[in-house]
Amino acid sequence: MTPGTTQRRASIIHGYGATPEDHWFGWLAGQLRADGVPATIPALPSPQAPDPARWADAVRADLGTPDEHSIVVAHSLGCLTVLRHLRSLPGPWRLGTLVLVSGFVDQLPALPDLNAYIGDGCDVTGLRSHIDRLTIIRSDADPYVPPGHTDRLADLLGIPAQVIPGAGHFLASDGVTSLREVREAIAW
Repeated sequence: MTPGTTQRRASIIHGYGATPEDHWFGWLAGQLRADGVPATIPALPSPQAPDPARWADAVRADLGTPDEHSIVVAHSLGCLTVLRHLRSLPGPWRLGTLVLVSGFVDQLPALPDLNAYIGDGCDVTGLRSHIDRLTIIRSDADPYVPPGHTDRLADLLGIPAQVIPGAGHFLASDGVTSLREVREAIAW
């Protein structure tokens, strides 16, 4: 690295019921690290009973204030948590790359236990102007996050969602232990 340059860094934020070791998170971190990009996967506290304040603290501690070299990848409830973190940032900020997988801002009919966490979602107005590269990915067969929920988030952020057929909720139990589309979305 030459003086005056900043190295890229990545944060991978898991969702409800998950850990950093689950699904495709470790695979993605390994891919990034092999390319020389430091990658973290913070363990969000009590993933089976998420608390919005505790998750916000964990995401804030890992992401801080992003910059144009920052890469953030989030899955499911982690997407809402990341969007809330970005919404809370004061002053000018910039995020190089944001990839949201099975993201949403509306309550989930299949997971009413998360209604208190989700609440009124997150106002994403204006966030897009702070993000250089944004990708939203969904499946056409997600049993937890209705495709229309992810499409609505994509519409609110002004981009179309990328659809991966038959990927379920992008869980290892759905057969998803690597996610080439996320890797491609952050390859720059």
